[in-house]
Amino acid sequence: MTQPAIQVQDLTKNYGPVVAVDRINFEVAPGELVGFLGNNGAGKSTTMRVLTTFLPASSGYARVNGFDVMYQSDDVRKHLGYLPESVPLYSEMRVEEYLQYRAKLKSVDRTTRTKRIDYCLDRCRIKGVRRRLLGTLSKGYRQRVGLADTLLADPKVLILDEPLSGLDPVQQEETLKAVKELGGQHTVLFSSHHLPDVEKVCDRVIIINRGRIKFDGKLSAIAASVPTVVVEARGTTAQLEPLLLGINGVLEIKPITAEAPAEGFAAFEVHAEPGLDVREKVAGRLHEKGHPIRRLEQRREKLEDIYMRSAMRGE
Repeated sequence: MTQPAIQVQDLTKNYGPVVAVDRINFEVAPGELVGFLGNNGAGKSTTMRVLTTFLPASSGYARVNGFDVMYQSDDVRKHLGYLPESVPLYSEMRVEEYLQYRAKLKSVDRTTRTKRIDYCLDRCRIKGVRRRLLGTLSKGYRQRVGLADTLLADPKVLILDEPLSGLDPVQQEETLKAVKELGGQHTVLFSSHHLPDVEKVCDRVIIINRGRIKFDGKLSAIAASVPTVVVEARGTTAQLEPLLLGINGVLEIKPITAEAPAEGFAAFEVHAEPGLDVREKVAGRLHEKGHPIRRLEQRREKLEDIYMRSAMRGE
């Protein structure tokens, strides 16, 4: 059985009376690219700092590449690349000079050091600024220099905390390309507030809220989820609900309260058996019973829907 690249069990982190991370559990397989999502204060950065050995856990345990983050922190750091939200760089150093310095600190073999730096410059698309002073670079380039730094020792696991924060759209796209190319060769735990970016690069998402995991699943499973039929028709809830529930294959009817229907109309979500498209049956039944249809559409759940539902949970 393949050992998880990241393994977290009952991990808890308290700041005095405040519980920042509350008994969370998850695993990340080797080569997996996972989005780690949550609102500000949800516990994302705290979890990442525990995984990167910057903070001790209050209880529970976490392992990176089989090494315990508390008792084998030196081994964890040797196999881990970490990009914090604000990349600490020496503004008076040039890009290539800085990476040479960092490669020495990380004990990158001297005989392959130059080749490895060239690889990282190319992979992160910063060859064109290799002679520039770090202090003169835009935030987008600084983020990519930080990403190159995380790759220098060819770590098996990369933890990237908000690598797109503060970047313009072009810089975001370039950084996303670099991150996506890392999947498979490296295990990546990638934190971001921007859901479309996560959908572009990640295989799976973990959503945390108030220190607890609220969702953990693959994006492919979300895309393949059973669609919901939304119908808005003239009539009242008392008239329409029994008509829709009487359709063969319909499992559940939920009145839509978030969107106000037109006057004299009622709106519902129609949930049916997996693989069954009931739109034609719904339209036929309502027409037969004299209830004109104003809207009939099929919706499939999106990451945004799951995120909003998870982020709004207060328990």
